[in-house]
Amino acid sequence: MKTFLADIIPRIQRYSQKLDDLTKLTNQHWVLLGDISEEKRVFIFRSNNQLLISENGIVEKGSWEYIGNQSLLLETKKKNYLMKHGFLDEDIFALKLDSFDTYAFFVNETRYKRELNNIQDILTFLERKYLSKNSGPSLKKPKFRSYNNLGRGYPNYCEDEPLEQKQIFGGKYFIIRIHFENSFSDSYYFYPKKGKYSYQKNYKGETFFDNKDDCLYDLYEDRIRYQ
Repeated sequence: MKTFLADIIPRIQRYSQKLDDLTKLTNQHWVLLGDISEEKRVFIFRSNNQLLISENGIVEKGSWEYIGNQSLLLETKKKNYLMKHGFLDEDIFALKLDSFDTYAFFVNETRYKRELNNIQDILTFLERKYLSKNSGPSLKKPKFRSYNNLGRGYPNYCEDEPLEQKQIFGGKYFIIRIHFENSFSDSYYFYPKKGKYSYQKNYKGETFFDNKDDCLYDLYEDRIRYQ
């Protein structure tokens, strides 16, 4: 079950449906976001607590149970998972493995077919749906700082304060929200122990760099390419 860093989830949880109201979860076709070029995994949470997992049309049967405290127990032939609620609406379902900080994303199949088939599409969709129209006017116009490395040409930008996150095996990393001038907003990550920068690259997962300029340049080019 592929998972992704997503700092937007804590920011939009107040808009989420709770798991103890199961009407939006059950009897929907939820497509697990992963390597969509190789497989399509659909999860169907039936109202009788049967879990159907279809992988490219081949169905495995398991079970699921809401066990309170916004938690689900998923039982499959290979593994059992204790999952914590992340976010749920009619389009997106996000869960995280207990004690982890990354999320598995499921997309309602009606949305998956049309527009949401990679992690950046989902993050952008959630940002526009829940934050853009609710953020209100800014009291101060942000000051943009230039980080054009050797004339590479990505725009000036400003950053939010770094958000510290803990890793399950110890250590920490930081999520930094970046806002490109007259363009989009996104996030990149800094791992102080390794001195590495990274971001979630379309179709390739998390990609690491030795310096910040290379990371931001690649991030900007990647997002522009798939707009």
